Amino acid sequence: MSAPAPMFARVEPRLQAAKYVRAVMSDLPKRNGWTIAEKAGDLTPDATQRLLNRARWDTVGAMSAIRRFAVTHLDAAAGPVGLTVGALDESGQEKKGTATAGVKRQHMGCAGGIDNGINLVHLAYVRAGVGHALIGSRQWIPAEQISDPVAAITTALPLTLTFATKGELAIGLLRDAYADGVRLDFVAGDEVYGACPALRAFLEEHGQAYVLRVRATFALTLGGGTCLSCEQAVAKHSKHKRTWTIRSASDGSKGERTYAWAWIATAGPDHYLLIRKYRTTGELAFHYCFVPAGQPATLARLIAAAGLRWPVEETFEFGKDLFGLDQSQVRLYEAILRHTVLVMAALAICAVSAAAARRRTDTQAPPPSSPDQKPPIDTGMIPLTVAEIKRLFNAATAPNPSLEHSAHWSAWRHRHQARARWFHRRARLATAYTQLS
Repeated sequence: MSAPAPMFARVEPRLQAAKYVRAVMSDLPKRNGWTIAEKAGDLTPDATQRLLNRARWDTVGAMSAIRRFAVTHLDAAAGPVGLTVGALDESGQEKKGTATAGVKRQHMGCAGGIDNGINLVHLAYVRAGVGHALIGSRQWIPAEQISDPVAAITTALPLTLTFATKGELAIGLLRDAYADGVRLDFVAGDEVYGACPALRAFLEEHGQAYVLRVRATFALTLGGGTCLSCEQAVAKHSKHKRTWTIRSASDGSKGERTYAWAWIATAGPDHYLLIRKYRTTGELAFHYCFVPAGQPATLARLIAAAGLRWPVEETFEFGKDLFGLDQSQVRLYEAILRHTVLVMAALAICAVSAAAARRRTDTQAPPPSSPDQKPPIDTGMIPLTVAEIKRLFNAATAPNPSLEHSAHWSAWRHRHQARARWFHRRARLATAYTQLS
């Protein structure tokens, strides 16, 4: 992908960025400054660290180029059919200490609870039946770090940076996408985004349909001016079985994801409450929906849009497991964003390659129509996945490092670790002497 090349003022950081993308696409078990530099063929991590921290290049412009590349090629693979959804979600990375931009004890999905780390809000472009890729990212920075001049300077926060909620960061991501000509049938997001009035107002001002998760306590105004929570509205208007329909939200890795669905009209002609019920447990999930006048507002279409939010979770899984999205060992604000952008480039390359090959490589046999049906002689193959595209790319292009290069990095690592251990022991001695005195 050569699109981001004009974002670099000099050829050296452009070439280093290409080496970085190639390294995160490799089969490295862990991606950090050392391993990426070794994989890139460098003798030290200096060039990699300079690329992320100090080199002059337009990070936002590069993200825009990646966004246009991903959207253009996913659309080309899809043709004129299928919904396009912008899926909003945040992804975290655990961090130690207090010296990283945005670090705070907060809820971290990757940690399964409260932990020390950073969070970035992402926008994924999902094309139904084709594929998906990350097309925008912004880091959430807590207000106390922005207002602390020492913390702001040490983490290199921009002087113009002001506090923004995750919903407000989502507005910025969507505004950038619209500026690049991205057109979405729906915007989807979880309760963090459904609870943001500013985001809902922004979308409605732009005539953008949305399906956003909301809490059971979210207040609705129904016909006649009755104000009820989502939970109360369901209990009053959807207690009969005939109000529910069984439909698939989307295809999962093992088949269709089927739920019971119902919807309730509100006092506004363009707003609806979409309810999803788990068929086994009866647990409910609520989606507040907006469909502008002139666009089709059907239950099937809202269900399809709600089901296209989950691929952002798969995008995070690909980004982290395959490309090291959560393995940035940097502390500065711009460096974190630059690592994210370069991983987005690697993910976009594999995602659009998988999308382009989908029709040619999907040879699966028709699904069974009865529980006692005999399996076909040949069940065929599923289409090429992002993970398989990456494996094939590495098999075709990965160079074998020379023994001299491997020996150099073995010596470099052990020398660096010895130096770090020496300084660590000196610091412990200084602490011990202070305690004795």
